[in-house]
Amino acid sequence: MMRAPRKTLFAIEAVLDIAYNGNAGPVQSVEITKRQRIPRRYLEQVLQQLVRANILTGVRGPRGGYRLARERRRISVGDIVRVIGTGDSEDGPPAAGSPLGHDVVLPMWREAHDDFMARLDGISLQDLCSRAQGSQVQRAGAAQPDYAI
Repeated sequence: MMRAPRKTLFAIEAVLDIAYNGNAGPVQSVEITKRQRIPRRYLEQVLQQLVRANILTGVRGPRGGYRLARERRRISVGDIVRVIGTGDSEDGPPAAGSPLGHDVVLPMWREAHDDFMARLDGISLQDLCSRAQGSQVQRAGAAQPDYAI
């Protein structure tokens, strides 16, 4: 199985947290850190990259935080992964030096990568929010059941 870099998974979790838990106001990074257990050193970096890529909008001030820059249905997992990366170093020279590597293995790997990204492009934040709801993942701020008698 291909492993996704931690930073990429953290980015997806953070944006999904904002989509799933965001109400009228912005979601603060401290809240995301608590709920998702994402180390702050990763989270702040990731959130800033996503703001620059127009996936999130940063809101300044004491009640500031982050919001989605577009509707949930208009942001795909592929959008997030392209900003943060998959850990591939496509900018460097090909690793394989043989004709089999150049003509067979690398094209196969690129094709698999393209198929993978196409699949991620087909999954929106709305789809993930629906999955979370179907799995009965508790939303932040949702009324907690009171079992006191």
